[in-house]
Amino acid sequence: MQAPLPQYALAQLWALTGLPQQALEHIHLEGDDPILPSTFAVGSAAQASLAASALAAATLWHQRTGNWPDVRINMRHAAIECRSERYLLVDGAPPPDPWDKLAGAYRCGDGRWVRLHTNFPHHRDGVLALLGCANERASVAEALLNWQAEAFETAASERGMVVAAMRSFAEWDAHPQAAAIAALPTFTLEQIGDAPVQALPAGDRPLSGIKVLDLSRVIAGPVCGRTLAAHGADVLMITSPRLPAIPLLVMDTGRGKRSAALDLTQAAEQAQLLQLLAHTDIFMQGYRPGGMNDMGLGPEALAALRPGLVYVSLSAYGHQGPWAHKRGFDSLVQTAMGFNHAESSAAGEAAPKPLPMQVLDHASGYLMALGAMAALHRRATIGGSWHVRVSLAQTAHWLRQLGRLPDGLQAPDISAAEAQPYCETAPSGFGQLTAVRHAAVLSGLPPHWSLPAVPLGHDPAAWW
Repeated sequence: MQAPLPQYALAQLWALTGLPQQALEHIHLEGDDPILPSTFAVGSAAQASLAASALAAATLWHQRTGNWPDVRINMRHAAIECRSERYLLVDGAPPPDPWDKLAGAYRCGDGRWVRLHTNFPHHRDGVLALLGCANERASVAEALLNWQAEAFETAASERGMVVAAMRSFAEWDAHPQAAAIAALPTFTLEQIGDAPVQALPAGDRPLSGIKVLDLSRVIAGPVCGRTLAAHGADVLMITSPRLPAIPLLVMDTGRGKRSAALDLTQAAEQAQLLQLLAHTDIFMQGYRPGGMNDMGLGPEALAALRPGLVYVSLSAYGHQGPWAHKRGFDSLVQTAMGFNHAESSAAGEAAPKPLPMQVLDHASGYLMALGAMAALHRRATIGGSWHVRVSLAQTAHWLRQLGRLPDGLQAPDISAAEAQPYCETAPSGFGQLTAVRHAAVLSGLPPHWSLPAVPLGHDPAAWW
């Protein structure tokens, strides 16, 4: 008899880590799907990915002390945390809507749909230039009637824009990138260099003394850094002063981190980063595929400079296949890979219907943290430098394999008022911040954020 879905999903993830199977005896999962209105097991995916990261922290604590803490995850709390940006309040009020007015789904001239992601000005301006139209939804809608959906997706991608044509599962399965994703595990962990065994530093939390450079933006990567900070890591976020940001997400995912600004296109500021690297345990980045390699900051190069480094990479569509260099965001991957079509078909609607949470982003963030902690365990056991790879598309493939919930769309949503018992309020660099607590409960080791969220560039680019 197969285990309940959340336990089954967790076991799938745990098998990829190489961490002790004994750890699974110390996990307690509460709740069942459907937890939100969806025909997909988004609650199980949220709970299992978050639980796996928490169990990895418990495993590191066992490695430090010989003691196993019990880990408890409530599915409703996990689902709320995987929508944490929706429930954020600043001084008691929601921050401005982060979505650009042009973002969303449009029908093209062939009757098919595309989804545009225009939250960053350069993406918006690139789409408008390609369409040759005004910055108005009606103008964009009219211009897209002159395009076929996949032709516009291709043209936009070739110009570095972020657009996805809506596909059914059958159409996605016929795409060569689908075969590339299906051939990969949900995430990968590989040794990329030799290094002596490095024991975990002394400390009173699972990740005490672990230094993390967080070079990521938007949701998935920053969620990874936030999760590592919740277990005691010293996380320094590095952002470029030249790149735009979404304030809501900076507030929500910045808890527990310090934040510095470095322009890595400048030699002197890249040299500052490399000085930080000498004392770094985890280097995590979510920039466009190949971008860090182009600057000489790829995994093998940095592992050669800092043996024992754990390098974590995030991409949209994986590191193999014809779309390996394609940019993307959660909403676009959902659209391209068939989820929006499946949900709209189940609802009897024509327009793309998104999942009720950015589950690909959030779950990928927890998988990045899971992989990073699994690599730390290996480094402390057998040594070596390690590379963890996670992609939104691999996470999506895993979610799809968890199956469908025929009556899932009938589940009630979770309102802001209903989420409030799962939130906490504390001062921040933006005012009084009300935000979702971490859903993991570790006996004797409560995850928490020791530092408040601060504006980007608030701190010097230096360790303590």
